[in-house]
Amino acid sequence: MKTWTILVAAGEGFRFGSRKQLAELAGMPVLLHSTISASSVSDGIVVVTAEEDIEVVESYLKSINQVHEVVKGGATRSESVRCGLERVPHDCEMVIVHDGVRPLASQELFESVVGKIKDGAEAVVPVVSIADSLRSVNGKQINRDEVVSVQTPQAFKAPLLREAYLSGEDATDDASLVELVGGTIDFVDGDISNLKITVSSDLLIAEQFLIARKSN
Repeated sequence: MKTWTILVAAGEGFRFGSRKQLAELAGMPVLLHSTISASSVSDGIVVVTAEEDIEVVESYLKSINQVHEVVKGGATRSESVRCGLERVPHDCEMVIVHDGVRPLASQELFESVVGKIKDGAEAVVPVVSIADSLRSVNGKQINRDEVVSVQTPQAFKAPLLREAYLSGEDATDDASLVELVGGTIDFVDGDISNLKITVSSDLLIAEQFLIARKSN
């Protein structure tokens, strides 16, 4: 199946203190880690970033032997994905959407979501179980066995994802929009090391995960 990946990397990084997608991790930008993993299963990649970062992102991607485009994102994550979808070829059969600030998503995880789509699924989301006890803001306890933490990369049959984004709705993840148009979501096991870089200390944790991978 012809497969393209949209890497969402247009965030301002307010909690991080700067654009976290451009921060250095193990000698190269966070975003480049994400791009290398995505390229292993993709025929092409669209990186969605801030307008002022397009030139520097283009310079990073010169080291990747992969068809790619870099485009300006929108004010919200959903708007940024829409911008990316506009640049995905119309004959593409599968679209993967991945957070550019999840640099430790492994090639195996990408292959897992892709394989599920090839086996007939409409939409695939990696999830991990919750270790902490949970409580709602109104004080009610939540059974952690009934919830999971959602990660990216998320993979979709391309026509379904395009239909979902025609709705004009916003959501924090793409699978939620797909559900709104009647799509069925399948799950694969995520990876506890597939953290999303949010604050500066996350880079230290990511470094340790990378060291552990290399030693195994």
